[in-house]
Amino acid sequence: MASPVSPFAWLAIRLVRLYQLIISPLLGPRCRFTPTCSQYAIEAIKMHGVVKGCWFAAKRLLRCHPLNNGGFDPVPPTKHNDRDN
Repeated sequence: MASPVSPFAWLAIRLVRLYQLIISPLLGPRCRFTPTCSQYAIEAIKMHGVVKGCWFAAKRLLRCHPLNNGGFDPVPPTKHNDRDN
């Protein structure tokens, strides 16, 4: 069973999903990483909460450029105190 997310996390995930459904198909496949940057953002928000998850997603987006080879880049695992508060 999936753990519940905060209303802010839910909203952030919905915004990323909106991007995936509307904007991403118009741009075509451009992400250099696996999982894609938008899927990474969703996973990071679910695992780390909205603030830290968005921070991880922003750092990932800054690495997604032509000079970076990309590759497999999973969301960092949570520490015990990330979501327990």
